[in-house]
Amino acid sequence: MTETLPPGFTLDRPARAPLDPPPSHLQFRTDQRLARVSIYDGRLQPYLVTCYEDARAVLGSDAFSTDPTPRPGMPEFPSWREGQPQGPRGFFKSYDEPVHSQMRKALTREFMVKRINALRPGIERLTDQLLNEMTAKGSPADLVEQFALPLPSLVICDLLGVPYSDHDFFQQRAKVFVDFSATPDQVVQAQKELGEYLDGLVARKRAEPGDDVVTRLAEQVDAGAITARDAADLAAFVLFAGHETTANMIALSVVALLHNPDQIPTLLAGPKEAANATEELLRYLTIVHGGVRRYTVREVEIAGVTLQPGDGVIVPLGLANRDPEVFGDPDRLDLQRANARQHVAFSYGIHQCLGQPLARAEMQIVLPEIFRRLPGLRITVPLDEIDFKQNTFVYGLNSLPITW
Repeated sequence: MTETLPPGFTLDRPARAPLDPPPSHLQFRTDQRLARVSIYDGRLQPYLVTCYEDARAVLGSDAFSTDPTPRPGMPEFPSWREGQPQGPRGFFKSYDEPVHSQMRKALTREFMVKRINALRPGIERLTDQLLNEMTAKGSPADLVEQFALPLPSLVICDLLGVPYSDHDFFQQRAKVFVDFSATPDQVVQAQKELGEYLDGLVARKRAEPGDDVVTRLAEQVDAGAITARDAADLAAFVLFAGHETTANMIALSVVALLHNPDQIPTLLAGPKEAANATEELLRYLTIVHGGVRRYTVREVEIAGVTLQPGDGVIVPLGLANRDPEVFGDPDRLDLQRANARQHVAFSYGIHQCLGQPLARAEMQIVLPEIFRRLPGLRITVPLDEIDFKQNTFVYGLNSLPITW
């Protein structure tokens, strides 16, 4: 007898609705709170968390491990990673307690709101500079190539003390890390090359310190708080997360706003309105594409179901952020939404994104300025012809052809 598998959990978004979560996620929204799904052709059948309340319960519980070290039942992605030995570097490895807090502590002060606020004038100057350069070249233009990617890359390079002249090097390797079609050999090679680069940078900062994050990580190495490998791995993580995610949010937000033009006046109404607009865009778009993956380490009850040690769990953040019980009319973009900031786009609990103050600051500055400077902004191709990223961990755009 042929085994009947649970429904498949895939990432494809149809061209007609590329700004919504994948249909394989949405089909469970009104069905059941905790559903079994199939991944990797049915070889794994983890639980899928379908509502906001349960998402926060899983993400906030120490009954679930974030460590992606291959184990039976761990719904890690992509499929080739399952059962593969860990690569030579651990840049994107998640840690459980107490190691997680030790590693996070090394970076916490770098992303405090007060420190990020001090960066705002520099972000404003870079925004103005890049928009000047793009408009001077004239339309049409590629917003991703000429603005959305360079802006956060310049900001994070300056923050870390990484020469921006090396941006092509780390951006190409970052693409490998998030590409689900990359082979094990390609990922290991990218890890090796970026690791060697950042090992060298940490060593240089120990010898020639500056006013940047890598220097301060190097100081912690000298103080014995972390190892040189830890410093390089933390720098690699920030380098990747600081440009890849924000670049995609900027480009996707422009698409969302141009397809909801009635919302643009709210964005331009003032700083308070822009701040709330940013939260709503984060909720509405939620770029963590494949869901947050967890592994049950002790018996725990979620949504009336008792999970056993070894059960895999997937938490699609986009599904939680479209929960109609929490966000009324969740599939509508509403920049005046009163509870937009309750979203879990940065995850939840002790593992929520450390760099969220920087991402917020960049979006709050950049998005209003784009629409002020380019009131005639429009996309030159239909929605279904835009080159969206389908097979990557971070959803976004490969390019965005615009004119004004």
